[in-house]
Amino acid sequence: MTKFSVLMSIYKKENPLYFKECIGSLLTQTLPPDQIVLVEDGPLTDELYEAVEEFQNLCPVLKVVPFAENRGLGRALADGLLACDYPLVARMDTDDIAFPDRFERQVKAFEEDPELDICGGHVLEFTGSTDNILRRKRVPVTHEEIVRYAGKRNPFNHPSVMYKKQAVLDAGNYRHVQWFEDYDLWARMIAKGAKTRNIDDFILYFRAGEDMYRRRGGWAYMKSAVRARWQIYRLGVSTLPDFLYATCAQIAVSLMPNSMRGRFYQKVLRK
Repeated sequence: MTKFSVLMSIYKKENPLYFKECIGSLLTQTLPPDQIVLVEDGPLTDELYEAVEEFQNLCPVLKVVPFAENRGLGRALADGLLACDYPLVARMDTDDIAFPDRFERQVKAFEEDPELDICGGHVLEFTGSTDNILRRKRVPVTHEEIVRYAGKRNPFNHPSVMYKKQAVLDAGNYRHVQWFEDYDLWARMIAKGAKTRNIDDFILYFRAGEDMYRRRGGWAYMKSAVRARWQIYRLGVSTLPDFLYATCAQIAVSLMPNSMRGRFYQKVLRK
């Protein structure tokens, strides 16, 4: 089997209990990772430091990359990727839970198709425990569907992806594009000819809820979204009609009251 790293970033506002649940899902994989790179994006709380230390005692393949200040997810992942030792890298957020066979299925996809550069999958959005599923978030599956979809919306569930490290570096690595670090990266990779795929199955439990919808609203989020979509249009990944349609929709959703935005995501943007 091809060796791979897992890339995660943690910062002080995260929940130690969620982090432990996430780690538990990594330690029980049918194909365990060969390396786990955990970027500490600025000082953590005592509880989080204790959880990280407990993880280090359980997992000899853990590599902690600490930073003295919080610099944002894009910069944290860019440096974390450079610290990954293996050609394949799986992303994971520290509050999500991977299906037990997630990594085995993704590594197999890369071994079956040597030209593949990015491979994600569908996710189940939950709150509290994985018994409480809110929605199923499906994404396009084939390369052609992904490229078309990318013109309007993010074609991958970021915490579900596995990619070739060199393909990400060739596209310029992660950048600081607040809230849109992943979409910005996928667009640059697609523009450079990366081959893409999503496994047509659920491979990750994605923690959601009111806080997630709240983060996706307001003027700051809206302005960042418009800037990100403009860059995607300039890359040629989005057509002008797609850019105008997606931008107008983004502005409307960003300025909705949080309760209405939550219902919109659940009823319209999820299947």
